[in-house]
Amino acid sequence: EVQLVESGGGLVQPGGSLRLSCAASGFFFGGSGMSWVRQAPGKVLEWISFINSDGGSTSYADSVKGRFTISRDNAKNTLYLQMTSLKPEDTAVYYCAKYNLGDTRAIETMTNYDYWGQGTQVTVSS
Repeated sequence: EVQLVESGGGLVQPGGSLRLSCAASGFFFGGSGMSWVRQAPGKVLEWISFINSDGGSTSYADSVKGRFTISRDNAKNTLYLQMTSLKPEDTAVYYCAKYNLGDTRAIETMTNYDYWGQGTQVTVSS
């Protein structure tokens, strides 16, 4: 059974940092591209970052570029998102998702992800 379990969310002040983790099991983690996706209250899902299977290539949405860093440890079957300089508009539920294609041209399309975690809440507020 494929499982993705996020952790590390919480309440942080503007300008602060958090690191999210996503523990994967039930599939060959080292063979899959992975993304972080978020959903703010009342808004649609927003893709924010992708990392390819070996960690050698990453992509970011403009909204988080320069502030967030995606990484992975294939030996530990874990995906990470280091978030710095957090803003109130970063408040959302953050999901990790397993990319279902080999072609990385469609990483922002949500239907190209076949498994999702349950999400972890990040709230940025003073």
